Amino acid sequence: MTKFDAIRPFYDSEVNEALKSLLHHPMMKAMMDFTFPEMEDEVWKEQLSRTHSIRDFQVNFVYQSIQRVLERSSEGLTTSGFEKLEPNTSYLFISNHRDIILDTSLLNVSLIDHGLVMTASAIGDNLVQKDFLLKLSKLNRNFLVQRGLSPRELLQSSKLMSEYMYHLLSKENRSVWIAQREGRTKDGNDATHQGVLKMLGMANDEQRGMDFFKKLKIVPVSISYEYDPTDALKMPQLIALSKDEVYIKEKNEDFITLLSGIIGQKKRIHIHVGDVLDSEYEKIIFENDNNNKQIQALAQVIDDSILLTYKLWPTNFIAYDILHNTTKFSNLYDEKERQLFERRLEMRIDAENETMREGFLAMYANPVVNKLKYTNDIA
Repeated sequence: MTKFDAIRPFYDSEVNEALKSLLHHPMMKAMMDFTFPEMEDEVWKEQLSRTHSIRDFQVNFVYQSIQRVLERSSEGLTTSGFEKLEPNTSYLFISNHRDIILDTSLLNVSLIDHGLVMTASAIGDNLVQKDFLLKLSKLNRNFLVQRGLSPRELLQSSKLMSEYMYHLLSKENRSVWIAQREGRTKDGNDATHQGVLKMLGMANDEQRGMDFFKKLKIVPVSISYEYDPTDALKMPQLIALSKDEVYIKEKNEDFITLLSGIIGQKKRIHIHVGDVLDSEYEKIIFENDNNNKQIQALAQVIDDSILLTYKLWPTNFIAYDILHNTTKFSNLYDEKERQLFERRLEMRIDAENETMREGFLAMYANPVVNKLKYTNDIA
């Protein structure tokens, strides 16, 4: 037993046994039929039986699955910024968070395409309650974020996760992906929660906290989907929040959201990786005299990068114009695109419900509002 056994993914020495245990699972067959529709079952079973590392599983199977998802449910993935990253170097990617599975999967596809180190990625243990999903996540180098803990247990769990991520980055030369907040952004307002940074800082082995963060080689990541395949599914929670009500998830809601994100239409997708944070730390230390203020300033630096580099689509401009009853951005979309978006609005929510309508529009419009805080040149 090692201290990280409760949360870590599989070691390569455990991969083959785990794969063999899943060979005859109906969900594995469904995944392989989707990925390799022309292939006989015995062929992929034989290939999986000869797979002995996470990298081989990711490159030969998961990468192909994500390519198929992109073919079937999008108009393609574009990227920018990856040329600034060094090969054989680990980074801590802190990303805005829109989709449970795809955010990190698409980042890893992009890292493979650019010959860079793939990530170990955080996933809530509430999403992998079923044995198949837990094994699949551990085969895909996910580590578990433990949910539903008491305050004392949460403190211990956060420290363990912080130490594990630092271990990956500093000892295993493994990049790490973590969302900037717990849970997906529901309203389009991407913001780094200071609690995430405080958790990361629990493994601090430097006299100055910012010196520790500098060692992590933090890279802010912005990912944007032209259409959010789970947009309508987010509405009940937004309505509950607007009424100051506690939102209770339906049974299997997480699984339905996970599946909808994968198969739902996304149109175009863009991932931008920002600059590795470096010179910003001395400025943070110089301008802020205590740890809390420094954490707050670091969160702002990450937000600045994500919000400024977030790729805006016609859907964002259309939603902004409808919500604000303006034609300010009408030169950035055409009538057909507006009609398609309005049709989506009508089909996916009760447009008579003003709270729901405004929430849906704001989800797409807020990235425009946020970018306008930095620049008027957002075309």
